[in-house]
Amino acid sequence: MRLSAAIKTYEIEQEVPVALFSGSFHNRLQKAAEFGYDGIELMAANPVHLDSKKICKQIKELGLEVSAIGSGAAFMVDKLTLLASDPDVSQRALKRLHDLIQFASEVEAPFVTIGSFRGRKAWVTDGKADAKLNEAMANAAGRASRLGVRLVLEPLNRYESDIVNNTKEGLALLEKIGHSHTGLLIDTYHLNIEEPSIHSCFQKAMSAGKLWHIHIGDSNRLPPGKGHLDFPGIVSTLREIGYNGYLSAELLPLPNPDQAAEETLRYMRKLIPPKNMK
Repeated sequence: MRLSAAIKTYEIEQEVPVALFSGSFHNRLQKAAEFGYDGIELMAANPVHLDSKKICKQIKELGLEVSAIGSGAAFMVDKLTLLASDPDVSQRALKRLHDLIQFASEVEAPFVTIGSFRGRKAWVTDGKADAKLNEAMANAAGRASRLGVRLVLEPLNRYESDIVNNTKEGLALLEKIGHSHTGLLIDTYHLNIEEPSIHSCFQKAMSAGKLWHIHIGDSNRLPPGKGHLDFPGIVSTLREIGYNGYLSAELLPLPNPDQAAEETLRYMRKLIPPKNMK
């Protein structure tokens, strides 16, 4: 298993609530490498404004990888969602998702995440939210498959979403979509609220072949060790089921973005040594 941290890309001027590290974009990349992260998860709002070749070069020169491209900033910054009361917003969101998939391909990221970017069922007034989300994801998965990228759907807690709140619902939606390039992103903060068993949700997703990416944040969305989640037990479960992907820190940047990133790495390295160590 490897560790990454979510950082915002340079076209985003405003603060993003779950992005880590401070300074310029290159400063943030440098800090991730210096702290000892294996990779970074890029939160991009509008990738058409980004120089993907330059970004890819910078990341590789620092010995990092891109663990995923996060779509949440497109919602937080530009208010785009796949499910929206205005059909035009939904269409622009789908176009943006295609742009994120293209960007992921160019920076060699394996996944594009779909969390808050999907929107809410309540925003779709014709009662066809489920069908619209299925169609949008299937459409995007087709493009993703052609570019060697996969989509990961993130179950969100009931206070942040009214559609797909837990692993069972996520797997059910993926089955309806029926596309090989769609899987799950499980976030420890959200599962703490929604899942009856923290460990069984990982096991179910892995058994279905759909556990592709993981976000970490403690029960209070602070760095691991600052709440009551059993991260040693979580890591033990992930080892038992054979998960070897990224655990990506997407959490509140408190008391500041750099300290939150450093505290997360310090705690998690006790459980997951660097890849060049046994």
